[in-house]
Amino acid sequence: MAAAASGVAALPWPNAERATSSFSKSSHSQIRIPHKPFQIQTLRRSDFNPRCEIGAEKPVQTATSRSLRSSALELLKTSSADRYTKERSSLAVIGLNVHTAPVELREKLAIPEAQWSQAIGELCALNHIEEAAVLSTCNRMEIYVVALSQHRGVKEVTEWMSKVSGVPVSELSKHRILLYNEDATQHLFEVAAGLDSLVLGEGQILAQVKHVVKVGQGVPGFDRKISGLFKHAITVGKRVRTETNIASGSVSVSSAAVELALMKLPKPSYATARVLVIGAGKMGKLVIKHLVSKGCREMVIVNRSEERVAALREEFKDVEIIYKPLSDMIASAAEADVIFTSTASETPLFLKEHVQMLPSVSPELGNRLFIDISVPRNVEPCVSDLETACVYNVDDLKEVVAAHKEDRLRKAMEAQKIITEELSKFEAWKDSLETVPTIKKFRAYAERIRACEVDKCLSKMGDDISKKQQKAIYDLSMGIVNKLLHGPMQHLRCDGSDNRSLSEILENMHALNRMFDLDTDTSVLEEKIRAKVERIQK
Repeated sequence: MAAAASGVAALPWPNAERATSSFSKSSHSQIRIPHKPFQIQTLRRSDFNPRCEIGAEKPVQTATSRSLRSSALELLKTSSADRYTKERSSLAVIGLNVHTAPVELREKLAIPEAQWSQAIGELCALNHIEEAAVLSTCNRMEIYVVALSQHRGVKEVTEWMSKVSGVPVSELSKHRILLYNEDATQHLFEVAAGLDSLVLGEGQILAQVKHVVKVGQGVPGFDRKISGLFKHAITVGKRVRTETNIASGSVSVSSAAVELALMKLPKPSYATARVLVIGAGKMGKLVIKHLVSKGCREMVIVNRSEERVAALREEFKDVEIIYKPLSDMIASAAEADVIFTSTASETPLFLKEHVQMLPSVSPELGNRLFIDISVPRNVEPCVSDLETACVYNVDDLKEVVAAHKEDRLRKAMEAQKIITEELSKFEAWKDSLETVPTIKKFRAYAERIRACEVDKCLSKMGDDISKKQQKAIYDLSMGIVNKLLHGPMQHLRCDGSDNRSLSEILENMHALNRMFDLDTDTSVLEEKIRAKVERIQK
C-alpha cells in the first residue's frame, strides 16, 4: 500500500520478531502481514559508529607504519576475516509492518521516497553491508541488505534504524521482522504477490516494489544481488496476479477505508453524508473512485493545486466534485461528516484544538468520522479523545479485512505454488553468481598471456612493422583468445539458455580454479574490501 497520497512511502513493521536463520520452513505456508514505516530525520554520517581502524590512534607516517598498513590486506586474509571467503554474503530483511507493529511505531520509521537513495548510501557505508534497498509504504518499512557478516550486518542496520528514528533498539527488536537468505527472498516474493498485505492481493504493493527498482537505478549500493532480488519479485507479483484469481474481488487500503466508514455510519449509505477528501494523490484518487462505486455523488476535495481535481472531474462526470485549497481545509472540515485523509505530510494536519472548534455534526450521525490512511498520520492521535470525533487509521482496517479471512487463505495457497517455483529459480541464479569471480580471473589470466605473446611477436618483427599490421596481429590474438574462452565461459554461466544444473556449473568453476590456480577466494575478499574502501572515499 502506498504511504500517503503522493506516493511518499512509509512502511510498517511486525510486532512479533520474525524468526532468524532457523525460521521454520512450515511457516512459509502462512500468510505474513505487512510492516510499517520509519521516519528519516537528519541522516548524518557522524551519527554512525566509526569504521574499524588498525590501532587506536592515528599512526605516524613512518616506514614501519606504512609497512604495517601495506600488509593489512594480507593480515586480513589470514585472520578471522577469512570468514568472508569461507562464507557467502547473507541476504537479510529487517523491518516492521502492519502485522507486527502499531502505527504509532511505524510512522517513526517511515522513510520518505525522496530519502531512499540517501538511506541506501548510509546503509552501504556501514562496515558489513554491501548492498541495500528500502521498501517503505503505509503498511511496512523494510530494509533489504546483502551483508558480509550476517549477525554484525543486522546489528549495524538495527542500530542505524534506531538512530534515524529515535526508537530504542530494544523496542525495535520487539516488533521487527528479521529473515535471512531464502526466507528473506520468500518474504519479498509474498509481499510483491500481495500475500503479506493487510488486504490480500491488493495491487498497489506491486507498483511500490517496481518503484523501488526505479528509484534504485544508478544508486551506489543498489547493486546486482539486491536489484536482481527486486526484479524477480516483480516477476512473481505479475505471475501470481495473472495465473491466479487472487486479485478478483480483493479490496485495497482505499476501498477498505471506504467500507470502514460505511460500517461506522448509522445508516450504511453515503447518500446523505457530507464527504471531505484531503489529498488528491494516488491514495486519494482511489478513495474517490471507491466512494463513487458506493453511491457517493457529491464530495469536497482539498488539495494543494486544482489540476488533479480537475482531472478527477473529467473522469467522474456524474459526480459533483468541489475543489478547495489547503488554506480552506479547516473550514471545509466544519461542513463535513466524514473526512478521509491521505496526504504525504510528515506532520499532522488536524490537531486536537482544530477539531475541538468544529461545529457538531447532525444528531443522526452522532460523531464526525476521520478515516486517516496516511503514514505518518494526518490526524493527531489525541483527537480521538474528543467526544465529538471518531478517528480510525490504517490499523483499524483489519476489521474490514477479517470478513474475507477464509477466502484469503484459499487464494494464498494458489499463489504459494508459484512463489515456491520462482524461489527455486532465484536461488539458482543467486548461487550461480559464485562463478563471476572465476570468470573475471580466467579472462584476466588469458589476457595476460595474450598481451605478453603479442609483445614478444612485435619485438621480433622490428620497427618496420606498420600500424595496420600491428592492428592485424592484435585482432588475431583477440580473436583466438575469445574463441578459446567461449566454451569454458558458457559452462560457467547460468542464464537459463541451457539445461545445465547449478551443481554442474559450480563443478566446472572449481575445475578451472584448480587447473589455472585462479585463487578466486582471495579475489572475492579483495573485491569486497576494495568496494568498501571506494565507498568510504566517495
